[in-house]
Amino acid sequence: MTEIRTVLTGLELLPPAIGDEFDVATERAVRAFQQSRGLSVDGRVGAETWRALDAARWRLGARTLYHAVPEPLTGEDVRSLQERLLEMGYDVGHADAIYGVRTARAVAQFQREVGLKPDGSCGPHTMGALRRLGRKVVGGRPQWLRESDAIRQSGPTLVGRTVVIDPGHGGTDPGVVVPDGPLRWCEADLVHDLASRLEGRLAAAGVRVQLTRGPTPATCLPDTDRAQLANSLGADVFISLHTDGHANPEADGVATYHYGTDNGVTSATGERLAGLVQREIVARTGLRDCRTHAKAWDLLRLTRMPAVRVEVGYLTSPRDRNRLVDPRFRDKVVEAIVAAVQRMFFPIERDVPTGSIDVSELRKVVAAGAVMD
Repeated sequence: MTEIRTVLTGLELLPPAIGDEFDVATERAVRAFQQSRGLSVDGRVGAETWRALDAARWRLGARTLYHAVPEPLTGEDVRSLQERLLEMGYDVGHADAIYGVRTARAVAQFQREVGLKPDGSCGPHTMGALRRLGRKVVGGRPQWLRESDAIRQSGPTLVGRTVVIDPGHGGTDPGVVVPDGPLRWCEADLVHDLASRLEGRLAAAGVRVQLTRGPTPATCLPDTDRAQLANSLGADVFISLHTDGHANPEADGVATYHYGTDNGVTSATGERLAGLVQREIVARTGLRDCRTHAKAWDLLRLTRMPAVRVEVGYLTSPRDRNRLVDPRFRDKVVEAIVAAVQRMFFPIERDVPTGSIDVSELRKVVAAGAVMD
């Protein structure tokens, strides 16, 4: 508790105080911190919030940064450096706050261009050069061009792609649970059914599909492990499926999340995929449009491919729940996601109107190809 208050005080979110109670002021400060870092705002210091608080101890320039093996340096200073390099046009991938190979390579490139020894570490001389140079662009536009070009070069077909589908929760974590008369609806079960249906539709379109869990796992896989699995498989797309819940039963609708930070740095392809998924689901199901949002959750921050988390309705809403428990409605959601994934690989100038892709046609193309072979 003392460590939490110390970090929050250092961030000027909490005034200095004696004692280590988790009082109302501390909860308010935690909520403000979570909001500023793109985390779930619940006022509780869980594992993800604690990692973000621990990282926030470091300010850029307070220590020398370098690529350490096997445990890379992490912290707010690393993320600030990555965001600055992105804005200057260097390729660090996501601003994930991890000083890995890609970040060290970008630092070395910068050092060569300003006449410093290209050792890939960020010490006083490199910091001085960074401070002297103005920003070339704002918002990571070069990264958008790199990511978009990679999608363009890979072609529009889904055949041979690898998609990782992540049914949220599972095992010891059932997610949102709602009693409904003699029945009991559970988020973990519903999203696994959605994931299984999505797996079948994508596989029929020629996609290699991997689920992060089965229907009844013994334990709940941490988000960091889910992201690591997707990275190890070299996935082209990562889709995490959830339902939402709220104390107010009037809360309803679908929302889609992609990686992004509070200063505008974002995963460009993740943002595009989120927009496509959101629009397709709204158009095909009639769920309320709760829009897309940037978040810095571990699940989105640590994945190296376009990644989204979809909250497919509120299980606590009678209106949404009646739809979600209908298998025909879940099929509509699945068709929407398949259409969005297909549109993701179309060049922007060749994109098609929302709701216009017939998913069954994608299966016919694959079947026709198999006959030709």
